[in-house]
Amino acid sequence: MTQQSQARYTWGGDEFLFIEIAEGMSLEANFISNSIANALEAKALDGVIDICPANASLLIRFNPDTLPPAELEQVARSLEAEVRASTRQVLETRIVEIPVWYNDPYTNETGARFRAGYHQRPEGNDLDYAAEVNNLADAAEFIKRHHESPWLVSMVGFVAGLPFLYQLVDREHQLEVPKYLSPRTDTPALTIGHGGCFSCIYSVRGAGGYQMFGVAAAPIFDPGQELADFADFMVFFKPGDIVKFKPVDEAEYKRIQAEVEAGTFTYRQAPVSFDLAAALADPEGYKATLLEALNGI
Repeated sequence: MTQQSQARYTWGGDEFLFIEIAEGMSLEANFISNSIANALEAKALDGVIDICPANASLLIRFNPDTLPPAELEQVARSLEAEVRASTRQVLETRIVEIPVWYNDPYTNETGARFRAGYHQRPEGNDLDYAAEVNNLADAAEFIKRHHESPWLVSMVGFVAGLPFLYQLVDREHQLEVPKYLSPRTDTPALTIGHGGCFSCIYSVRGAGGYQMFGVAAAPIFDPGQELADFADFMVFFKPGDIVKFKPVDEAEYKRIQAEVEAGTFTYRQAPVSFDLAAALADPEGYKATLLEALNGI
């Protein structure tokens, strides 16, 4: 996908400014989107109500009676120019370890209920199908490829707290799996899903069309803010976060669930500086640099 040299600015009614960085997802476009959003938030302009960065764009909701539209656009364009001109494109963020029970009975049972008429491959499960379409030996090899590389949270949305995750590997090695032929009416909460090149974690139970590979062991959406990781906000993930999946077995999954019930669970996480140029120049080497941050805690 060709990168646009300048974003496209359009208006939605009186209260929304939409900034399209590119027509398709790329690390460069996502970095620009998140950097503009962070810089705009730091300015704390009176009249800005919400800033919602996405895969290759961002949407700004504002009060035109407080902040004139022309002024907002001028600020946004200035921030875009600063981000594009910067010689050091670094995003201060964090890397988080997410425990996952792969090939679990909950997603397998759900997948079995929606095989006929919904799925491309009536036999096996979603992991078997994912391995097949990626020309891998079996589900175990797919799981290994899925958890060994970190993932970037490119945006949060669809339902409350759901992160879209983009694998930090070169395009040739990205895992890609088609969505279900027809969406399911049921998906277990905390399902690890995958559609196209994006992985995700379903924050709540509900409909969905992504392939299902396992379940995360701890919540990513806590409306009651009962766990320490949710003290500031009920949604755990932010755009720009980096995720490292960690395979766990049934016993470890249940142990973590008990910690969640007791209110004592906290995610393993560490601050990192995400360097766009380094990630693009040497994806494999930069992966090791990111993972060192988790290994050091």
